[in-house]
Parts: sequence; structure tokens; C-alpha cells
Amino acid sequence: MSETHQIQRVRHEVKMRMLTVVNVQQLTPHMLRITVHGPELEGFPSASPDDHVKLFFPVSTGEFNMPVMTPDGPQYPEGKEPSPARDYTPRAFRPKVLELDLDFVIHGEGPASTWAEKAKVGDTLGVGGPRGSMIVPGDYDHYVLVGDETALPAIGRWLEEMPKDTAVTILAEVASADEKQVLARETQWFIRGASPSLDEALATLPIPRGDTFWWVATESKRARELRSLLVETRGIDKDWVKATGYWQAS
Repeated sequence: MSETHQIQRVRHEVKMRMLTVVNVQQLTPHMLRITVHGPELEGFPSASPDDHVKLFFPVSTGEFNMPVMTPDGPQYPEGKEPSPARDYTPRAFRPKVLELDLDFVIHGEGPASTWAEKAKVGDTLGVGGPRGSMIVPGDYDHYVLVGDETALPAIGRWLEEMPKDTAVTILAEVASADEKQVLARETQWFIRGASPSLDEALATLPIPRGDTFWWVATESKRARELRSLLVETRGIDKDWVKATGYWQAS
């Protein structure tokens, strides 16, 4: 008999692409969905809802100085300013039309938010990867998905891709009520700074019956604290918890 709950890790050949913006959609006051297109998306691999790609943005001159993959890792052009890069979730990929959706939180600082806020149809974006996928098996009895705004692209995709009869609990935190999104399943929303908080809710959430996979994505330090809460305080099997830092507080 094969073991259950075996996470599958898949490596992908890393490819660098230059893609063109074909649509910009305002999802909420501080969330934009930007769709990019290009023939280089042929064969784009994204096997897991929480995959990430590396986005490359233009330097001050407007150029893209992206790395070339070598046996020693990525090598940037010598003597040139490297393109700023950030990790993002592939929100949706449509292979028939070679379109990729990327959701951006607009927070007023950093190369990604600054670029996204000004993005328009016809602009160019560099996209590298994904490098690999961590495929969570579908044989758990229940799934608990927890995160802030940065986790919503992965959560949204996960809900759309899982079977409709899958038992799932979603806890999502946003800055204000108008930042809530329409997701495929009922969601427990939490407003940052209000009570009860997402952290308080997770600490008291009834543990679902049967085997449950817990997925957490927030600021890095907070993600570690929430993992500790689940594993050390609440006694959840550490192999059934994945907590990831999606951003780092300065």
C-alpha cells in the first residue's frame, strides 16, 4: 500500500521570458490583475497553486538587464545595473491564448508596486521560472488556507483548481473591508488591526476531523509564529503544515 499525503516536488527548466501587458484590471482599491502575453509562454509550467515566478522590472534607463541561467546559477550582464526582481504567484495561465495573470498589491513602494501602478497595455515585463513546484496531494480530509493580501492569488487559484467537494476553510486578512475579493468558496475575512484578528481566529479554530493540511502565507516572521502556534501549541503534525513568508517587514 502506498503512503498517503506524499508531497511531490517537481523541478522545471528555468526559462527567462519577455512578455507584453495586454490587460490591466482593478480588482480592489489596492489590488491589480495584470495580464501578460507572448509566444515565449509556450510550455509554461505551473503545477501548484503556490508556485512563484521571478518578475524582472526595468532599470532607471528603461532597459531590462535580466540574468542568464548558467551551471553556477543566474549571471547578470557585467557592468550593467541588474533589473530589480520580485517573486510573484502565477494567478492563472491560459495556454491556448498564451496569457498569464499576475496579481499585484499596490502599497506605494518598491519596484513591483511602482511598476504595476503605472502599467498599461503594451508595456513589457520580464518573467523567469517557475523553478519548481511543490504539489500538495489531494488525499487530505480537509484543507485550511490562511493568509494576507499577498496570499490571495495562491488561495484563489487553489480554490478554483481543487474538486468542488473538497472540505476547505479559508482565513484571509486584508487592510480594509473594500479589499475583500470574491473567491470560489466561503471565506472568513479579517480586517487588519480589528478584533478578532486572523491570528486569534487561527488559535481558536476548531481542528477539523480527519487529516488536515494547513497552509499559511504571510509576512515572514509572522508565518514562523503561526507555524509554531499550529505545531507546538496546537499539536498539528509538522508534516501537515506549510508556512511561508511571502514578504518581509522592514
